[in-house]
Amino acid sequence: MIAAGDLDEKESTVRIGIIGAGKIGGTLTRRLTALGHDVRVANSRAPETLADLAAETGATAVWAKDAADDAELVIISIPERAVPDLAPGIVDARRPGAPVIETNNYYWQRDGRIDGIEDADVPESVWVSSVLGVPVFKVFNGINWTHLRDRGTAPGAAGRIALPIAGDDDGRQLVSEVVDALGFDPVDAGPLAESWRQQPGTPVYGADLDAEGVVRALADAPRERPEQFRAPR
Repeated sequence: MIAAGDLDEKESTVRIGIIGAGKIGGTLTRRLTALGHDVRVANSRAPETLADLAAETGATAVWAKDAADDAELVIISIPERAVPDLAPGIVDARRPGAPVIETNNYYWQRDGRIDGIEDADVPESVWVSSVLGVPVFKVFNGINWTHLRDRGTAPGAAGRIALPIAGDDDGRQLVSEVVDALGFDPVDAGPLAESWRQQPGTPVYGADLDAEGVVRALADAPRERPEQFRAPR
């Protein structure tokens, strides 16, 4: 794992709001604070429930409604079923043009059937974007949280894991820089409408491929959602 201070990006502090403090959200809180960023983190409960994480990392625990205040980057890392429960306009207080990342995956066995995904046959992140009412980037959804924690390496390292980033162009540079600073090669996975290529069950999902491998896996992804990832009627 890359230690704090090993990457040039540490010299530029970014104000980051993270909604969700589970395995991915908690890991990102730890990694991003270690890189020197100003992180506000929230869960679905009171800030006091994140006192241990805040003490460990130096992040500021806040209510979810306050996580995006003046943020230059917002990360939403919660179960898919919980997205509609977020307060309307929850990311609206971020800085103008600040990108929003969502790390979520739709697992009907956990989330129940989400008709807005299943009936419309839209990519999961397109649905998330429509619920939030803002553009989003899909990234960090296909890497195991322990690999996110432990397997980042320096740029140019042999076998460096690459992460696909799907979304529109505004904010892509910052998102890519953050992925790189965490120790992974960012790969442009196209617009959000193409984010089905990195959903669960696709060749890139959980594969820990290098950049060339990610490009090939995205190209090989089948458009139809694998049967085991489609909810029964």
